[in-house]
Amino acid sequence: MGIPEEELPGDAGETPESIVDPAGRGPRVWFQQVPEPKVVKNRVHPDLKVGGGRRVPLSERVRRVTAVVERSTAAGGTVLRVLDHPETEYYAVVLQDPEGNEFCVV
Repeated sequence: MGIPEEELPGDAGETPESIVDPAGRGPRVWFQQVPEPKVVKNRVHPDLKVGGGRRVPLSERVRRVTAVVERSTAAGGTVLRVLDHPETEYYAVVLQDPEGNEFCVV
């Protein structure tokens, strides 16, 4: 599953890149270079896309995200910040696992 590095478009650091399941069954893994250096342990920041995308009404996406956040905090995660922007219909929550690694639920 995935695309060999030599087949990815663009030069390293120029554009975001993805690994995509050619059969279309698995999730897409997207790599994004960020401008700021990270000085703590976290080297991977996954976004768990559980809301269903923009085709799903915002209220339903918020409900889906909230359910996953509740399960995550019950398992030991900590909410760092809520990104609630109804004017752009965007809702996500940034969490931290018990070891300090960050992830988003979108």
